Amino acid sequence: MSTEKAKGPVLIDLENAAPAEGPDSAPPVPDTEAPTGAAMQKAVVLAARPARRSSLAKWAWGLGLGLLGAVLSVSAWDFVTGLIARMPLLGYAVSVLMGAFVLVLAIAAIRELAAFSRLARLDRLHRAGAEARADHDLAKARQVVGRILSLYAGRPELDWARANFNERKDEQFDADALLDLAEAELLTPLDQAALREVEAAARQVATVTAIVPLALADVFAALTSNLRMIRRVAEIYGGRAGTLGSWRLARAVMTHLVATGAVAVGDDLLGSLAGGGLLSKLSRRFGEGVVNGALTARVGVAAIEVCRPLPFVRNDSPSVTGLVRRALTGLFGQS
Repeated sequence: MSTEKAKGPVLIDLENAAPAEGPDSAPPVPDTEAPTGAAMQKAVVLAARPARRSSLAKWAWGLGLGLLGAVLSVSAWDFVTGLIARMPLLGYAVSVLMGAFVLVLAIAAIRELAAFSRLARLDRLHRAGAEARADHDLAKARQVVGRILSLYAGRPELDWARANFNERKDEQFDADALLDLAEAELLTPLDQAALREVEAAARQVATVTAIVPLALADVFAALTSNLRMIRRVAEIYGGRAGTLGSWRLARAVMTHLVATGAVAVGDDLLGSLAGGGLLSKLSRRFGEGVVNGALTARVGVAAIEVCRPLPFVRNDSPSVTGLVRRALTGLFGQS
């Protein structure tokens, strides 16, 4: 007895089988990896990376640069004198160009030294104000206030604040009261301007991270935006750092953040973003943008605390939560 194989599909009728559903009804793939702000953390680590050089390497670099400078100087001198001997007019023209180049280099060096001096002045003011408040020394407090008035003497936007302070400073017979008055009248307008810079930087970093899909573009945007923000904060408080001064200040701020672990994304930060419900409603890319913006706000707060000539006592220290909410309100929609 022979059997024939069935041709075609075989249908098996299952009892109580659920009807087939289409792909549109399948649940979304869960995103198990939460945003970590990787771009900001990489940017902070790059800016805070210390220069690991031994004393022997420093001597080698110093001697090498000195030797190179001597060789270039002698070569330039021989070139100019030889050119003057062959073609006097052209030789003198080249001499003028070289002199102008050296003059520009000297002016740039003087500006960098002045920038370092301004940053050091802010640091000394900060320490002197903290000491005067800790010792309750009215004489020291008056010296600190006088130095702050001298620092901001050429700022027309502070004319009204200086006038109000000068009217009331003689009524203060306590060091804490005098420093509180200086903080409330002279530094409050500067604090508001610095906070606007921090909010703008946080908004820019969040936008670039969320929109630009290029690799390392978010790291580059985070690094450049934070360096620009730190420089602007220093300028607002009277620092006006140069190129080298800006890098030194940025390294100081970033090193402090790395040492204290403030660049880590913790539950307090995620919970503060729109009640903790924003990140769950956005895509992962937008979530990374929000977290990077929040970490930029943390860097900005640290820069304000470093550059401010007086520590926060009378006024409250800026809140990262408030900065992020003001900076990112309406940027990615309502939560």
